[in-house]
Amino acid sequence: MFYSNVTSRHIRQSLALATLVAGAFVATSGAVAGECPAGKMQANVRPMVDQKAVGVTDVTLGAIDLEKQPANIRDRELRFRKLTIEPGGIVPWHSHDDRPALIFVQQGEIVEYASNCSEPIVHKAGEIRPEVAGTSHWWKNLGKETVVLYVGDVRKDPHDHNM
Repeated sequence: MFYSNVTSRHIRQSLALATLVAGAFVATSGAVAGECPAGKMQANVRPMVDQKAVGVTDVTLGAIDLEKQPANIRDRELRFRKLTIEPGGIVPWHSHDDRPALIFVQQGEIVEYASNCSEPIVHKAGEIRPEVAGTSHWWKNLGKETVVLYVGDVRKDPHDHNM
C-alpha cells in the first residue's frame, strides 16, 4: 500500500535514511534502549490502562505492501513513522503481539510502562527499543522537551491506527 502523497522513491529514501541513522547509532555507541531492571520482570505485572493519546503526532512517512515484494509476506505492511510527543504527552496502551517494531529515540527522554516490568523504563535519545510479541505497554513524556521517535513496524491491518 502506498500513500498518494508519498512516492516509492521517497519511501525508499526514508527507509534508507532510517536504516543508516539507526545503524550509525548502534555501530558507534552500541546504544540499546533502557531495559527492565534486574528482578523486576514478571508476566502481566502491569494491567492495561485505558487512556487516549495526548500530545502525540503520528505521521506515516512511508509504507510497503510486503506481499508485493520478494519476501511475499501476505497481509503485512512495512511501515515507517515519525512520532512527536509533547511534554506531558501519552502514547496509549497497545500490544505488539501481532506487530513487531523498532523504535529509535531521536530526541528527548520518554518513560515506558510495560506489562511485563514492575518498574517504569526510561528511554533516552540515541537508543533503539525492540518491541516484539509479549510486549504491551504505554509511554509518557515526563520531561520538558518534545520527544521524537522514528518507528519501523510490520502491521497486518493497514486500517489499524493503534500506536
